[in-house]
Amino acid sequence: MLTCLLLGVVSWGAASPVSAQAGTPTAHTLETSDGVRLPGWEYRSSVPAVGYIVLFHQGGASGRGEYAPIVPRLLASGYHALVIDQRRGGTLFGAENSVSPRFDAEVTSYCDAYPDLEAALDFALTRSGGAPTILWGSSYSAALVIQLAARRADDVSGVLAFSPASGDPMAGCEPELWASRLADPLFAARPATEFAIESVRTQLERLGAVGATTWIADPGQHGSSMLVEDRVGAPTDATWAAVEAFLDSVVSSGRRRSPSLGHGFEG
Repeated sequence: MLTCLLLGVVSWGAASPVSAQAGTPTAHTLETSDGVRLPGWEYRSSVPAVGYIVLFHQGGASGRGEYAPIVPRLLASGYHALVIDQRRGGTLFGAENSVSPRFDAEVTSYCDAYPDLEAALDFALTRSGGAPTILWGSSYSAALVIQLAARRADDVSGVLAFSPASGDPMAGCEPELWASRLADPLFAARPATEFAIESVRTQLERLGAVGATTWIADPGQHGSSMLVEDRVGAPTDATWAAVEAFLDSVVSSGRRRSPSLGHGFEG
């Protein structure tokens, strides 16, 4: 059944404002299973932690650039956060991706970035202290977090996918191939402009049919930017409230993980 939360249908309370920029993170170096070294930045909440969120950027972007306006609100809610630069990215949102220049976009597909996400999850599991570990993806990485959660169900407590990419650019790793195998709760969101496209509506219906909670942001922007007022050009309180309600449900479900030893990282 499609669980679709529509703006104007559900009324949400306003959340407390937070700083527009994230605090100072701790830098780490991660290594993927295919030997690629990735930079990672960990943000630790100053309030009692309720979960650990691993955030992945969209194509053309970087971890710090896409999530600078988003991480502070997560920290204020008690979530530790990790962002990385992936092998498919760029300078969108004003921060340089230090990994993508090493890869030729003509031969490196979005699917090829999967080991980057898995390395970040392995690192997070060494840092979460058993708290729920949650995956968060944007555009192409939104598709890949669904695959990662399906493959690593015992290590993941919940998944958020903002504008999960599909079609030819994601051939072989489309989210629809993996969503039916998910054992963890999934939140899938699209802006209204994308939802107007027939293939997007079909995708959300299919995700809803396997138990996902879906959200239409109106107005909105592609990917995680649907949560950023400066990028949307309008308030994003309703979308944030839907996200926070989903996160609360994941945390309250008690899906905690045992602390795990990962691999391939340096402090």
